[in-house]
Amino acid sequence: MEEFSCKTRLISGSGAVSMLATLQGQRLFLVTDPYFMKNGTAKHIADQVKCQKVEYFDKVQPDPTVELAAEGTARLREFNPDLVVALGGGSAMDCAKAMAYFAKGDYTFVAIPTTSGSGSEVTDFAILTHNKVKHPLVDPRLRPDVAILDSDLLQQLPKGLIAETGFDVLTHALEAYVAKGAGVVTDLYAREAFSSAYASLPASYAGNQGVRLKVHLAATMAGMAFTQAGLGLCHAMAHSLGGLFHVPHGRLNAILLPSVIGCNAHVAGKKYAELARAAGMGGSADTIAVRNLKNGIVRLRRELNLPETLAQAGVDPRAVWENVGQIVQATLHDPCCDSNPMMVEDFVVRRILEEVTGRV
Repeated sequence: MEEFSCKTRLISGSGAVSMLATLQGQRLFLVTDPYFMKNGTAKHIADQVKCQKVEYFDKVQPDPTVELAAEGTARLREFNPDLVVALGGGSAMDCAKAMAYFAKGDYTFVAIPTTSGSGSEVTDFAILTHNKVKHPLVDPRLRPDVAILDSDLLQQLPKGLIAETGFDVLTHALEAYVAKGAGVVTDLYAREAFSSAYASLPASYAGNQGVRLKVHLAATMAGMAFTQAGLGLCHAMAHSLGGLFHVPHGRLNAILLPSVIGCNAHVAGKKYAELARAAGMGGSADTIAVRNLKNGIVRLRRELNLPETLAQAGVDPRAVWENVGQIVQATLHDPCCDSNPMMVEDFVVRRILEEVTGRV
């Protein structure tokens, strides 16, 4: 038996933020980062809502901490809004989702992503960092009520951010497709998300704004897939390494993904091969298709100027091996491992670390 649900109402296209005027509410609490507060985007969004009172929480930073979420939760409770809006990338949405979850108020939650990667606008996930460890929160109450995918917010994205968040989309889709909780519906979303992102990322990176909404929608579809199918070892390791070394999440996914495919292939080879063919990478035999999938990801990583190793990402390999016990344990205890297609053991994590630090 399979079950699929998505309570989030989706609005997409140019000027989609104008739908905020249709929402009922008198008190707006808007969560964002200093960049969007300074450049006026936050006020532009608030003006669309036409609430009588507006409170801004603009302290969000990459990899939001438990302490920051606690501060925001206190502010949220004190203001007592009827409408909460998260504006920004995955960090802003995750922080706002955690704040709304812990505040336990009665309000409509609206997510407005400004990057195309996390899919947080439709997921039951939020990631908070504590003591250099990333902790995924997973609960259906974290899923936003409304997601607004406005292509006008994507026009000035830096190339590096397009590359990193784009690889997050690919990893979400690929891991959801082979996850233990995958089903017919999640497979449809994951397959389309992977194929669309794989085809469109080079053009978006090169400056073609016309394909940006396609990648944006792919991120949302991948989010709809993984929030119900689950993720896997790549995300578990990215959370572990990202919390310790503060490397952007998408960059870590780009480094880890080919190695994770190699480890999972003996269990998930058939589905990897299906995904390769769906994305146009061919391969008559499954083993050839899996090889083409890995090679295609490596080529795309190079085309988007993303690092191939942790050293190229600025992480000293010696620091990795000095902290290997902590990295392995954080990975094994990450809930993403639970839905990986094969059981994750200590030696598997160490083998991948050897590959991405250049020891093999």
